[in-house]
Amino acid sequence: MLSSGVDTSCSVYDANVCGGVLSASVLLCHLFPLECRAVYSNNAKVGKWVAGFQPQLEKEEKKISPLQCWTVLDCRILTRKNNFKISRAFMEFDTRVAPINNNVKPDLGSQLNKRKRKKSIVWEYFAVKTVGAGCTRAYCKQCNKSFSYITDSKLSGTSHLKRHISMGICQVLREKNQQSSYPKTGGPRDNGNPPKKRPRESPGFAGNGISFDQERCSHDIAKMIILHDYPLNIVEQQGFIDFVRILQPQFNPLCLKSIEADCVAMYHKKKQNLLNLINAIPGQVNLTLDLWTSNQAMGYAFVRGHFIDGDWNSHHPILNVVMVPFPNSDESLNQALVTCLSDWCLEGRVFTLAIDKSISNETAKGNLRGLLSFKNPVILNGQLLNQNCFARVLSRLAVEALWAMRETISKVRESVKFVKSSNSCKQKFIELKQQLQVPSMMDLSIDDQCKWDTTYRMLVAACELKEVFACLDTTDADYRMTLTMGDWKRVETLCTYLKYLYDAAKILTQQLYPTSNFLFPEVSKIQGELIHAAFSQDPFISSLILPLHEIFDPYWRESCLVLAIAVAMDPRHKMKLVEFTFTEMFGENAVQWIRIVEDGLRELFIEYDSQKFHFTPINGNVGDDIMIRESCQEGSIEGSLFVDEDALSDYEFYISDFTDDFQFKSELDEYLEEPLLSGEEFDILSWWRVNGFKYPTLSRIASDILSIPVSTLSADSVFDTEIRKMDSYRSSLAPLTLEALICSKDWFQYE
Repeated sequence: MLSSGVDTSCSVYDANVCGGVLSASVLLCHLFPLECRAVYSNNAKVGKWVAGFQPQLEKEEKKISPLQCWTVLDCRILTRKNNFKISRAFMEFDTRVAPINNNVKPDLGSQLNKRKRKKSIVWEYFAVKTVGAGCTRAYCKQCNKSFSYITDSKLSGTSHLKRHISMGICQVLREKNQQSSYPKTGGPRDNGNPPKKRPRESPGFAGNGISFDQERCSHDIAKMIILHDYPLNIVEQQGFIDFVRILQPQFNPLCLKSIEADCVAMYHKKKQNLLNLINAIPGQVNLTLDLWTSNQAMGYAFVRGHFIDGDWNSHHPILNVVMVPFPNSDESLNQALVTCLSDWCLEGRVFTLAIDKSISNETAKGNLRGLLSFKNPVILNGQLLNQNCFARVLSRLAVEALWAMRETISKVRESVKFVKSSNSCKQKFIELKQQLQVPSMMDLSIDDQCKWDTTYRMLVAACELKEVFACLDTTDADYRMTLTMGDWKRVETLCTYLKYLYDAAKILTQQLYPTSNFLFPEVSKIQGELIHAAFSQDPFISSLILPLHEIFDPYWRESCLVLAIAVAMDPRHKMKLVEFTFTEMFGENAVQWIRIVEDGLRELFIEYDSQKFHFTPINGNVGDDIMIRESCQEGSIEGSLFVDEDALSDYEFYISDFTDDFQFKSELDEYLEEPLLSGEEFDILSWWRVNGFKYPTLSRIASDILSIPVSTLSADSVFDTEIRKMDSYRSSLAPLTLEALICSKDWFQYE
């Protein structure tokens, strides 16, 4: 017998309690007649006794009437040796205040029914019935299926009841919901029979308590289609409809026109947000123009914007996707550019335009240059208006080199295919490699001829295993593709020069859109290596590299000034890297090259400092005249970046006002004279954000120069050897729908 300080006794039956009692916890159906803490099961309360069985008050809540029922639900007695849990079936509880008949078990079901109204929303769908001693079950009001609820002192909860309703398991309720589903996609709710409002609603419910939003579902499906390039008619496919109906029986299937309208509406909303961002930037916008083809002989011009906002964050959104009916005509790209300027209010705000020679001839580029110069400031005599795509230049070089050695490369490819053709061939190759103790860890892989980097990696791996290939015919009689040591030597030479191209192209893939200051060292390195190899005494090397130099040299002369100015905006290098690079490349003639860059940088600074942008039309052929011309053999300069001598005289006259009367030190001079920063890990945009107040004019130049795109291609297309092609499904879409899908996907990726 246990007794407490409140004259309470507890009799234990069929329990061998060993040792002295240390403490006991008694679970009562209501509240013990003193202040005690609550538990969460069935609104029951726990009274605790410590050694000596004196009541311990854990937390004062409220005074309880001593006349309340003390029916025991559970008891735990802790002894020195054992920890017993005695259920109410083996207990009786006596009290002089409210005695209880110990021969009758309390009915939990009846006690629960006497409590206040149940709060869970499932009780609108279920009723509780007592089916036996200590057993209470919940019955669905729709299908009459029963579920466990109370067994002895164990309460099952309501989660399984909620699943029966919310997941559509109840067949009767599911059929009712389908009959009362919304009449049309995205339409208003039926106000004739609005859902009953409740103070608390579970998010998994719909209809009479189930929270279901058809418009939100339509919006999310449209977003899914945009993000994953799903066809619009997926919403009408039976498999998709059945799948969604299983997830949400009340979902009303969408039609193709409806989901297309949702996608276009989403596009217009996001376009307005982007337009607001562009209108708020302090600088100018750089554009790239790329052209895709299709099986229908239609072209698709992709216009992408590149700019830095007021917080020095870079942005590179696709602005327009314009269908070009006649992609081979000289005026084919004009409409795409005009559309972009009009849609995004960019008249007078375009700093540069990058378009590759592979998709436009000189006449077309001249037309675009004239179109831009009509309403945009002419800086550096218009040289900034047309830039080439560095990625496509590298691809042309790689394709040219691979084509020159196509026969030898074909032998290597067939040899790799033989090894990869079966497990037995592969195993023989591995065993021979181990016998010869070749240390290479590279795996052989067959190339994708539409991606030149895969061919490069295949050749590198094969060269490291050339000894194994040379002896393979001795262990495998089926191998008959023999390459001589001379073949392997030529392949190794090819890989040496392909590596320069590969390393430069990797920069364009490691960062989504790198700032333009990264490119000058790589471009200069390629130019120097090609010049050296093109005039090599080795006839094989010179014959292989000379055509590559002829391709790359025009790009170098057109882009050198812009890339040099960009690297000068890097406080780690300024003009020092330009001086060092030109000295390495041109020796004594480097002074002339350095002077060209310095003059261009100062002219650009004066233009920005004066805020006087002259809208002077440029002749369509000016781009040919302003290129750097130099003799590769002698390293001398035959011409200047600026053929307009009057313009140069004006510049010299302008600065003479300062130098004649007093010693003038500009913001640019102060920047160039300060010590260089150190550190490889460097965020150039963050540096200019912090130092923008110190160098206000230079920071505006840096914002526009650093955002100049060095490639018109996305990172996944840098190694492509062919112009990308629009698939037949997308080609069948309306122009607005196509633009909405492509642009919206691009914008979602940068959120």
